[in-house]
Amino acid sequence: MKLTISRESLLTPLQNIAGVVEKKQTMPVLSNVLLVAEDNVLMLTGTNMEVELVGRVTPVHVDQPGQITVPARKLSDICRALGDEAPIDLVLEGDRLHVRSGASHFTLSTLPAEHFPNVEDEPESFRLELPQKELRRMFDATAFAMAQQDVRYYLNGLLLEVDKDHVRTVATDGHRLAMAHLEQDTGCQEARQVIVPRKGVLELSRLLDEVETPVRLVIGDNHLRATVGSYTFTSKLIEGKFPDYNRVIPRGGDKVVLADRATLKNTLQRAAILSHENIRGVRLNLATNELQVFANNPDQEQAEDALPVDYQGESLQIGFNVGYLVDVMNALDEDQVKITLSNPNSSALIESQNDNRCLYVVMPMRL
Repeated sequence: MKLTISRESLLTPLQNIAGVVEKKQTMPVLSNVLLVAEDNVLMLTGTNMEVELVGRVTPVHVDQPGQITVPARKLSDICRALGDEAPIDLVLEGDRLHVRSGASHFTLSTLPAEHFPNVEDEPESFRLELPQKELRRMFDATAFAMAQQDVRYYLNGLLLEVDKDHVRTVATDGHRLAMAHLEQDTGCQEARQVIVPRKGVLELSRLLDEVETPVRLVIGDNHLRATVGSYTFTSKLIEGKFPDYNRVIPRGGDKVVLADRATLKNTLQRAAILSHENIRGVRLNLATNELQVFANNPDQEQAEDALPVDYQGESLQIGFNVGYLVDVMNALDEDQVKITLSNPNSSALIESQNDNRCLYVVMPMRL
């Protein structure tokens, strides 16, 4: 294998693919990136057996076609450290890959391309095209609520639900729930649900831009495949049944609070400084046109704060994990936030005042 490529053309896909590759691997080849050069195209592939990312780089001057795997992070770090002035020559000699640019010369160890695992192809269930910016918005609005290493493995991912005229993303860790939806004619005749694992959601999000250009999704029984520009991303799906999120969403709350999102977020963050570092609980006291926030910790330290709100109704005391509330404030992007409550033992429903595309449910705490 022998080829010449510009640093700029190689660096961006290499950095994206290095993000997919885990630092610690049980199989050495999984720390490598697969390089395949032919027909003046360089294909780069990285995988951790759960997700796979393939990037196509053109134009590339290929003198000798070939394929090999090399350490992903080392090659990425080398490219990042090189200057833009000279092109990069990649030459495979025996079991070593030589990387040359100007006066710089690096020799990398390799492993045969035949050792690199392939994600198996499978029959597709349905196809879907969405604007990149909309899928990214939905991921950003919900991904933070995914569980991490929960024994209920189906919570360690994001539900992607498609029906005839809606696409939804839903995440929950059992203490909070985040849901976002997009109205779109999908052509899907019967509703489908798949659970995309955490790593798949985070890596696909990194590929999406704030553009109308579509991302093409192909969903099978075991895999989700996304085509974004010159990248093809594949993720395994989590087997299992996601909880019925509609049963979690509280209905009929009679206490509706309107507040300035930024002011509420800042008030919560100040109180959080003196909350218990493990429990992270704060107490909210709701009264006519005022919300008071209290926090304390085992060192007998206390925080008290208050902000004006639009509320007419009975007073209410309720406790929450302050981190969960701040996460929701960060996910919302409108100025006014609407919080619907019913009693101290019922979950809070949080949404933007004028935008119903996202909603959040946070369970209360006993303090």
